[in-house]
Formats: sequence, C-alpha cells, structure tokens
Amino acid sequence: MKTVQARLDDETEKTLARLVNELGVSPSKVVREGIRLLDASQPKRRRIAGLGKFSSGVPDLGSNEKYLKGFGR
Repeated sequence: MKTVQARLDDETEKTLARLVNELGVSPSKVVREGIRLLDASQPKRRRIAGLGKFSSGVPDLGSNEKYLKGFGR
C-alpha cells in the first residue's frame, strides 16, 4: 500500500471526523472509499480498437489530400 499525505481545510477535516465516527471505520478507509466513488462517477474514456497497431505503409495517409479525396461523403 502507498501512503498519501493530504492537507485538509477545517470543514473537510470535520467531515472526515464525522464519517469516521458515524461509520466506525478508519480515516484511511473513508479516503479510499471516497477515491473509489469519485473514480466510479467519472465517465470512462473509450479507446479506439487497434489504434496504432497497423501500418498502411503510407506515411501521410491521414494528411495528404489525394488520399482523403471523397472521404466522408
């Protein structure tokens, strides 16, 4: 496990103390769960399958107008 230090303002420190008391868990558990909840609430970035895995052999395929003529129509 990694140790993390954080500076808390007075309001956040009081909230942490209240959660520790109400939930009966350690401050570390409250922080870990908070990080998990924040991560779960964020939209996941999608990757393009195969991006960068294949070579067409044409170095300017995506930027040369002669290859892009009629693309997207």
